[in-house]
This record gives sequence, structure tokens and C-alpha cells, in this order.
Amino acid sequence: MDAMITANRLSDGVVVFQDAGGGWSEDFHRAAVFSDDGAKAAALAHAKQSEAECEVVEPYAIEIESRNGHFVPKALREAIRASGPTNRRDLGKQAHGQAPSIVQRASAETSHVSL
Repeated sequence: MDAMITANRLSDGVVVFQDAGGGWSEDFHRAAVFSDDGAKAAALAHAKQSEAECEVVEPYAIEIESRNGHFVPKALREAIRASGPTNRRDLGKQAHGQAPSIVQRASAETSHVSL
């Protein structure tokens, strides 16, 4: 199962994703994808080091899947964390084009957001 590493940046609480260089990006699309358990474990160990250095808090792996040629979070909770608030599309990563593609497309289809 494909995975990414996510956490919250300690300085401001923003959701971040581990990139291929081991750094952190707010943009879901810049996150590194880990296809095997060994690579995922190594990335998570590196993320735990970032936590020890007070850069991020609570890093963990999330499952992702490919939809329409793009990676998206498998769990609804992670899709929301990757996109931003569900009640205002003009806020968060979705407002800046950093949300997973499937979420952006769904947002464009309707002006109604259920709470």
C-alpha cells in the first residue's frame, strides 16, 4: 500500500507532508510517496527525528491511493487535513491549489457544503 508521512508543524500547527528530501511541505502534491514498508519505516524514523528536534509533532504514515492518475488520501480525515476546512473553500490548502485533486474537483462541482 502506498503511503505518505504527515505531521503538524510545531511553530504554527499547519499540516505538513514529508518531501523526498526529508523536509516538510505544506503542499500535498510535493509529498514523497513510499511504496514499500522498509522505505516507509525509514521515512517515519526520519520524521521522528524532526519531532525530537521540535520541528513537527506527531508524525505518522497515511495510506494513499491513485485516483484518476493522482494520489489522494484514502481516509476522509486525511483528505480534510490535506485540503482545509470543509465549510469554507476560500480557506486552507484548497484555496491555494495545494489540496489533493479529487477534493478540488468535488469542490468545483457544487456550491453546497454539508456540515
